[in-house]
Amino acid sequence: MAQAVAERETAERIESGSMPRSTWTLLGIMVFAAFTLILNETLLGVALPELMESLDIPATTAQWLTSSFMLTLAVVTPTAGWILARVSPRRVFVGAMSVFLAGTALAAAAPSFGPLLAGRVLQASGTAIMIPLLMTTILRLIPADRRGRMMGFVGLAISTAPAMGPTVSGLILQNGSWRWLFILILPIAVLTLVVGAKLAPREIAASTGHLDALSIVLSTVGFGSLVLGLSSLGEGSELAVDPAVLLAVGAAAVAWFVLRQRVLARRERAFLDLRTFSTRAYRLSVLLTGITLAGLLGMAVVLPLFTAGTLGMSPLTTGLLLLPGALTMGLMGPFVGALSDRFGARPLVIPGAIVFSSAMWVMTTFDADTRAWSIVLAHVLMSVGIAVINTPMMSLGLGSLRQELYSHGSAALTTFQQVAGAAATAGFVALLTVDIRLSFLAAALMSLVAVGVALRVPRRGR
Repeated sequence: MAQAVAERETAERIESGSMPRSTWTLLGIMVFAAFTLILNETLLGVALPELMESLDIPATTAQWLTSSFMLTLAVVTPTAGWILARVSPRRVFVGAMSVFLAGTALAAAAPSFGPLLAGRVLQASGTAIMIPLLMTTILRLIPADRRGRMMGFVGLAISTAPAMGPTVSGLILQNGSWRWLFILILPIAVLTLVVGAKLAPREIAASTGHLDALSIVLSTVGFGSLVLGLSSLGEGSELAVDPAVLLAVGAAAVAWFVLRQRVLARRERAFLDLRTFSTRAYRLSVLLTGITLAGLLGMAVVLPLFTAGTLGMSPLTTGLLLLPGALTMGLMGPFVGALSDRFGARPLVIPGAIVFSSAMWVMTTFDADTRAWSIVLAHVLMSVGIAVINTPMMSLGLGSLRQELYSHGSAALTTFQQVAGAAATAGFVALLTVDIRLSFLAAALMSLVAVGVALRVPRRGR
């Protein structure tokens, strides 16, 4: 009874457009939490050389500290749709932050590679649930005409945090060991957990989602094998299983998973309800944000390799070169979101895609004589394009779904973005072993697809 009253009051507040201050505080805390968690995805990249020396491990082993994070995200995120449909936001928030906190503490105190890897897996598990939780909470609590601005803050967490990871890591490593990358996160995570636990709503919004053991197995094997195979293919790491076999197994398992969800959906028992893809705006949103995130994560790997290998720059210098773009992306998010609320997605997304593509084509001109300001300019342009694309598209795509599909839409969107990021990173790294210019060319060609998709985006609606 109390839950029904709470849900009715929330619906009335959304209808009237009046939201209490506690709601905005909650969303601010959740955005900050998501930013902190996602930052850890790219935090260790710069620290790998020090970790190799400190733990006495080879590069192929150390790389698992970054690959495992992306792998865990791909495996755990599909379960978020079911979790958010069955568990209250407060319990989900506390659970996700507690798992992340435990992983961070374990990593900070890790005496060897094994515990450090386990800590990274726990960190990623909490992160995988937090992102869909944030998106779903915004959709449930914020009126449709104000969601764009809040999605701008989501974009800040999803896009800006990974871009800032190398810079933050470089600054910390200048003054301390790799353990400080985790130690400094601990008090922030504790404070966020305490405040968020008090504000997160207790009620569970009506939604679909049923626990299906076979779906969990197929999801884990499918998405896990795809990301593992792609990462191994790009990094050239030595596995007992050929990456091609992993990709084949992953593709088959994902195909089976999709077919099973379609069958279960007919009985309203889907584990991850893929009827979200029946909405055109959602399909375009998943595709376009997947492309931009692939470009962002791919360039986060390729640009540092280019500046270090070709231009001889230090990791810290590279991080500082990429910092203006990351800050620009973060600052633009809420502003672009407000414009999206007023004008819709199409007037923003088309020029954003053109700017994004232009930046990628500028990068194809990079060579040994490239100046630092050229790298900064191209990266800022890319960041502007991504900010102008992602915020309106997430608002349009997720907002076009029925309320009971919010959690499933958020989970599916995040899963696709992670797989796209892994695929792009693997492809770009594989190409740069031949010629780094091929990586930039591949990214530029991919950006043309983004322009084509942007031209199909409706102004509003489904």
